[in-house]
Amino acid sequence: MKKEDKNVIIKKIADTVKGYENFYLTDIATLDAAKTNNLRRECHKQDIKLMVVKNTLLRKALESLDGNYEELYPLLKGNTAIMFSNVPNAPAKLIDKYKSEKIPAFKGAYVQESFFIGDKYLKDLVSIKSKTELIGEIIALLQSPARNVISALQSGGNTLHGILKTLSEK
Repeated sequence: MKKEDKNVIIKKIADTVKGYENFYLTDIATLDAAKTNNLRRECHKQDIKLMVVKNTLLRKALESLDGNYEELYPLLKGNTAIMFSNVPNAPAKLIDKYKSEKIPAFKGAYVQESFFIGDKYLKDLVSIKSKTELIGEIIALLQSPARNVISALQSGGNTLHGILKTLSEK
């Protein structure tokens, strides 16, 4: 491969890393063509971008970025595929779904500006909530007391209206 071609690929990988908040390093070497196509379809459905890369090109792309990704460098051995997503737990859920087949094999992840290296963190990554999920939960918690007060006032008003109506009829 020519140096110019490598530089184009490195820039493309670096731009993709910049474009997503989270990425997972996986190994999909043991997949045959049919299983790889199924995985790609599943990734596409969940807005996950799957990219198979050469380790040296990925390392150079990460080195060209502003952040410090040194913790991921030891994982860049063997075959490496990257799963990019703006939803922090989407790739983890997909990897966990196929955990029994150990495909894709989880190597590590960069999620919400933190590094997660090894299988022991996969369950934690599955349970991470996205920003929109957290905002939704906070809004629901804030609305709950207001709903209870409004409901109590409305039911009390109906009761009071019924009593007044009964008294007026007598």
